[in-house]
Amino acid sequence: MGHVISTVQSVPYYAQWASAHLVEDMVTGRIPASEDPAWADYGATSPEEYEWWSWRLCGIACLRMALEHFGRTVPSPMELAAECVTASAYVKHDDGLQGLIYAPFASWVEARFGLVAEVRPSLPAAEIPDILAHGRLAMLSVHPSIRHPDAEPPRAGGHLVLAVGATEQSLAIHNPSGYPGASQEYAQVPWDRLGKFYANRGVILGAG
Repeated sequence: MGHVISTVQSVPYYAQWASAHLVEDMVTGRIPASEDPAWADYGATSPEEYEWWSWRLCGIACLRMALEHFGRTVPSPMELAAECVTASAYVKHDDGLQGLIYAPFASWVEARFGLVAEVRPSLPAAEIPDILAHGRLAMLSVHPSIRHPDAEPPRAGGHLVLAVGATEQSLAIHNPSGYPGASQEYAQVPWDRLGKFYANRGVILGAG
């Protein structure tokens, strides 16, 4: 990785579910998301609506972290999801949801919140430490199994995490689907393992 200037930003954490302490139980199927006692905090109208959306809003969780970090008002996940649909950053189908679609998402974030949002279809890992050192954050496309950095994922990408820090040894991420006490906040992913999960693309977020 070469020489890395250590940078760790103090960034608030949001899970993509309403109850961060229950993420492992929901991801592993011990309880359905519809039984999350805090489902109404999401802005959903029913436990069923909450369950459907909560599995899909990793990008919204990353945005909410960045909004608070940069001093913006933080709407509920469902408010943001609805706006993303209107902005064509999410496209709903009968069988699921297409997105997060980076270009309309970035345009909406800039217009709506006054942040800088730069789409990077190619974002080499080697560039991430410098991005963080300049006070920006990076939403990165990774495989969800990154919560276990020693895992062997079947492919890269499919899930969004927020890069918040870098050291010589590892990248620090806030993972919306990380497990409490283990891989949620400032989760360390060694540089020599990151490439297994990382699809080398993302969105850089910064203060306007």
